[in-house]
Amino acid sequence: MTPWKVLREGVRLIVRLIRMHPASFFIGVGGAAMYAAAIIGASFAVGWVTDRVIIPTLDGGEPPDLLWTGVAVVVGIAVFKAVGIVIRRTAAGWLQFSVRRDLRLMLLDQQFRLRMSWFDRHAIGDLLAVADSDTDQGTGVLSPLPYATGVSLLLVGTVTLIMLLDPWLGLGTLVGLAVIIAIDVKGSWLTYGQWEAVQVVRGQVSSIAHEAFDGALTIKALGKEDYVSDRFAGVSDHLRDRLIDVLSTWAKYQVVLRALPQLVTLVLIVVGALRVSQGEITAGDVVTVTYLLSLLAFPVQLIGFVLWDLAGSLAGWQRVQEVFDADEFVEYGDGRARPGGGAAAVGADSLEFAYEDTPVLEGVRFDIPAGRTLAIVGPTASGKSTLALLMARLWDPATGRITLDGRDLRSFARSELPREVAYVSQEAFLFDASVRENVTLGDDYTDDEVWEALDLAGARDFVTELPDGLDTRLGERGTNLSGGQRQRIALARALIRKPRLLVLDDATSAVDPSVEAEILRSLREAELPSTIVVIAYRPSSIRLADEVIYLDERRILGHGTHEELLSRVPGYARLVQAYELEAARARQEAE
Repeated sequence: MTPWKVLREGVRLIVRLIRMHPASFFIGVGGAAMYAAAIIGASFAVGWVTDRVIIPTLDGGEPPDLLWTGVAVVVGIAVFKAVGIVIRRTAAGWLQFSVRRDLRLMLLDQQFRLRMSWFDRHAIGDLLAVADSDTDQGTGVLSPLPYATGVSLLLVGTVTLIMLLDPWLGLGTLVGLAVIIAIDVKGSWLTYGQWEAVQVVRGQVSSIAHEAFDGALTIKALGKEDYVSDRFAGVSDHLRDRLIDVLSTWAKYQVVLRALPQLVTLVLIVVGALRVSQGEITAGDVVTVTYLLSLLAFPVQLIGFVLWDLAGSLAGWQRVQEVFDADEFVEYGDGRARPGGGAAAVGADSLEFAYEDTPVLEGVRFDIPAGRTLAIVGPTASGKSTLALLMARLWDPATGRITLDGRDLRSFARSELPREVAYVSQEAFLFDASVRENVTLGDDYTDDEVWEALDLAGARDFVTELPDGLDTRLGERGTNLSGGQRQRIALARALIRKPRLLVLDDATSAVDPSVEAEILRSLREAELPSTIVVIAYRPSSIRLADEVIYLDERRILGHGTHEELLSRVPGYARLVQAYELEAARARQEAE
């Protein structure tokens, strides 16, 4: 982008951010305006004191009667200026931090509305960087913005005042300020591209760090700490170099920009002295101009800081904007859930699904009556978990549909389907909260209802033995529990909601086969209003199902009872036999 296009896009970003909290911005500008007015008033006061107090005192030897008036005016202006500074800084901080909070909430809401396929194409660490460092960088310009706006008013007032005092001094001031601002714009443009590179590398640093922490067990088990550390060191060095590039460019320009205001002041003092000798202006006028320019040294630099911050903010914002621009939204209807309506009938019609260009399911059809327990069985990569995800509408089929009591899952309004369908995956995710909070997730359930769900999930015994029972904090991702215990807490979380359809995607794989069979038996015998779908691998689990779907070669190759499929589907018989051999081997090893 050209320098002026960077400036134009930056102004658009500023306008968008200000619209989120306009009151804070204008209060901050008001405080900055008070500050600017105090500076202009102080310059008048200094000039007035010079002409009416200092020079007469030097000429006559005794201070005039206006001495204490001058002191009162100067003190009053200083207090007014201090109040303006407090208002400006408080409002600017509130503006920046409020916008950051709102943006993070908007990012979270935006991502929850997107399809799971979008998440598969984006690294979690990179998304964390967008919500953290990119959001901070994108809103960095807001902190000095009210001050810079007030300074702009100060500059207008200053140039106008100097013009009124003397047109030649005013013209010199105007030219000097224009040169300084033009150099700032050029410098900020140069750093814009450098800031883009910085934000990309920050995302890479976040991604590698996230992988390292998330995969700590694997890394330590394989003894690959040095390998991961070297990867992290490499990308960290790259980030350091990119940041040095930005700061080097900024430092080079600052050498010029810090010298220019002083040079302009010196030139104007010379011009002012000549104008005094010509009798066009007074010495007090020159003092007024000089004082104004001395006070403008930092504010003029601040405008430069805003322009430079604007380049960094624009680079950070573009990564935030990419998330807001994502349009792979899950489409919803206006259908409402029917909680408490008893178990639901489930059906699939001409179902097809593919990951990118890899077909997974083709022509899948089935109808499961309400209240039945269905086991989905098939070899690895046959599409079992994909079908489970589709039944919970965590993905949508490419063609065809899945129905709940004849209603297409896509017809439900947002957040309505989870009131009827509960999905429990093999990888149980727990929050860093208590057992109770992990089961209820903020919903209003009694402790009796929590214990009832824990009973059904086979979790009461180990929860009772925890140090604080239901109030025991489980640590991040439930690190205080075993894999099987985490799965049972996650199952209780689903059961407490009494779903009409319960989908278990190998959700009890980490518990002993006998415990798994007991849990499934309890679910069948309990007074649940649920149809249960189980992705099953163990023969004991498969035998508990009322019906079995055998999935292979992207299609349903068999649907019936366990005994029916054993007798008429050779592939199913071979797979179950392999499961039984594996189960027998596991029992022998346990003995």
